[in-house]
Amino acid sequence: MKRITILGSTGSIGTQAIEICDKHGIRIAALAAYSNTELLAKQAKQHNVKTVCIYCEQKRDELQTLVGSDVRVLTGMEGLKEIAAMQDVDIMLNSVVGMVGLVPTLTAIEHGTDIALANKETLVAGGKLVINSAKKNGVNIYPVDSEHSAIFQCLQGNKREQLKGIILTASGGPFYKKTKKDLENVGVEQALAHPNWSMGRIITIDSATLMNKGLEFIEAIWLFDLRPDQIEIVVQRESVVHSAVEYMDNSVIAQMGVPDMKIPIQYALLYPERVDCPTKHLSLADYGTLSFDRPDYDTFDCLSACIKAITIGGTKPAIVNGANEVAVAAFLEGKIKFLAIGELVTKALENVKEKDITCVEDVLDADKEAREYVRKLIDERDN
Repeated sequence: MKRITILGSTGSIGTQAIEICDKHGIRIAALAAYSNTELLAKQAKQHNVKTVCIYCEQKRDELQTLVGSDVRVLTGMEGLKEIAAMQDVDIMLNSVVGMVGLVPTLTAIEHGTDIALANKETLVAGGKLVINSAKKNGVNIYPVDSEHSAIFQCLQGNKREQLKGIILTASGGPFYKKTKKDLENVGVEQALAHPNWSMGRIITIDSATLMNKGLEFIEAIWLFDLRPDQIEIVVQRESVVHSAVEYMDNSVIAQMGVPDMKIPIQYALLYPERVDCPTKHLSLADYGTLSFDRPDYDTFDCLSACIKAITIGGTKPAIVNGANEVAVAAFLEGKIKFLAIGELVTKALENVKEKDITCVEDVLDADKEAREYVRKLIDERDN
């Protein structure tokens, strides 16, 4: 029976993964969450999990009371690393949000555990380190993002050297076809109104700015060993075509399905098996028409910043990622306007110095510098 650890178990991806585990008999060895002690404790009790981690250290005692004395409670980054290093675990699902996901991923890889990856920052900021370590330790990285899962699925049964490029699809978010003038005064609730997907607040804002697609662009380069010019981004409003690959003979193979994350989660956890999945059947006749369009790189400058960052290389992707996390948090708190997110990310890209990546500290230092730079700009706006 397969054993799994889940980082981010109380989030959207984590809760759906637990549903998959229940359906297909995957045993849960450990769970970790950011701050939701009540749901984490409930999950641990329902699945007889004896090791849990709450990232917010001040909530340790509260969680211990909820789970009882026979469950080991870990906290913070050290707790995540300890879970990532557990023995007799087949796969670790990393579905935490933000840079916090990088070090646990590297730790699990170093201990020979396969990764089901839903944490974008792991590859965006530390792609070189992660991929090199996975190769060295013979570890598989299975993508959980619907777009990368689609590409991974379309590559099955074909020779990698015959790949010409990929088509990375985007929903376009809630502000598709809007201009910068249209977006000058949009609020948080408008930005959180995604037309197709139900996601966490941060990821939903990233989808609204198209930063999410920029991060996926960077991830795809590391996951599939591509050049930037081999990736075409196409807006697919219905979120039915999750992405596609093009081969040397100009054949294009796409993966389709209803917009439901259970499909890519299950494929990552059970690869290469395809079994019944608790999601809806796709009826193309019901959709009738599928639309395709090009993204607006001028209005959505986060996307442009990400593509430029990975083209430059080094720590630039970590810089735009760190800058974005701070800017999005400020927007959600009402400190800056929506368009300021892209402005701040672009300024960080242009002004925070790029360095080569030789170790994880290089990535963490670049992330810290970018965050401090953006916080300073935001403080100056307030004053």
